[in-house]
Amino acid sequence: MGAAVRELVGSSRPVSWVNTAYPFAAAYLLAGGGLSTALVLGTLWFLIPYNLLMYGVNDVFDYESDLRNPRKGGIEGVVLSRRWHRLTLWAAVLTNLPFVVLLATIGDLTSTLVLAVSIFAVIAYSAPFLRFKERPVLDSVTSSTHFVSPAVLGLTLADAPFTAPVIAALAAFFVWGMASQAFGAVQDIQADRAASIASIATWLGAARTVRAAFAAYLLAGLLLLPTGWPAALAGLLALPYAASIAPYLSLTDAQCQGANAGWRRFIWLNLLTGFLITQLFIWMSLAS
Repeated sequence: MGAAVRELVGSSRPVSWVNTAYPFAAAYLLAGGGLSTALVLGTLWFLIPYNLLMYGVNDVFDYESDLRNPRKGGIEGVVLSRRWHRLTLWAAVLTNLPFVVLLATIGDLTSTLVLAVSIFAVIAYSAPFLRFKERPVLDSVTSSTHFVSPAVLGLTLADAPFTAPVIAALAAFFVWGMASQAFGAVQDIQADRAASIASIATWLGAARTVRAAFAAYLLAGLLLLPTGWPAALAGLLALPYAASIAPYLSLTDAQCQGANAGWRRFIWLNLLTGFLITQLFIWMSLAS
C-alpha cells in the first residue's frame, strides 16, 4: 500500500499541484466568489485529483518514451512501472468523479461546459487514439488549456462578466501556457523521436521551438497591457521567462537535453511568479 501511494503521488507531480489549483482559486476570489463550497471543491479538485488524472494518464501511455528519457525519475515525473498502470487509471477516475459530479451540480450550463472542456483536454492529451500531445501545435494548445481552464471555471462559477480586461488576461495566460509547453518539449526531442512520438518540438526543431516560445512569452506580456493599472504590471513577469530560455535560442536538436536546465528554472520560477502575482492581487484588492 505504501509503495502504491508513493507511485500515485509521484505520478501526480506534487511540485506542479499549485499550477492548477491557484488559477482556479485566484480567479474565483477575484471575481467576487468569496469563501464557499465551490471554492473549496474546485481548489481541492485542481490541487490533487486533477493532476493525478492529467499526469497519471500521461505516465501510463508514455511509458515507452519515459524509459528512454533521462530526466524522468524525479520531480519532473516518475517512470511508472507497468505494475501500477491499472491502479493509476482507476485511482484517477475514482478520485476525480465525485468532484466533477459535485461541481457540475452546483454550477450552471456555462460552468459545466467549461468543466467538460477541461476534462476532455486532460484526457485527450495522452489517451490512445486521441493523443493530442502528438499533434504539433495542438499539443501546445491542449496543454495550455489544462492550466487556463481552471481559471475560466473559477470565473464562470463566480458568475463573473467576461470583460475586455478579463479576456486579455486569459489570452495572455493562454499564450504563456503554449510557450511553456513548447519549451518543455524541446528537452525531449531525442527521446520522443526514438519512441516515434511527434510534438511541436520534433516538428519545428529545437532552435525554432525555443524562438517561438521566446516570442510567445513576450506576446503574453504585451497582452496584459489592456488590463489597466496595476494589473498590467503582471506583464513584466513574462520577461524572466523569456530571459531564462534566451540562452537556448540557437540550440541544436542534438543538444536538446541541455534545455533541461532551463526547464528546471521554469519549475521554480513558477513559484516565484505565483508569489509576486499574489502580492499584485492583494494590492489590487486593497486599491479597489
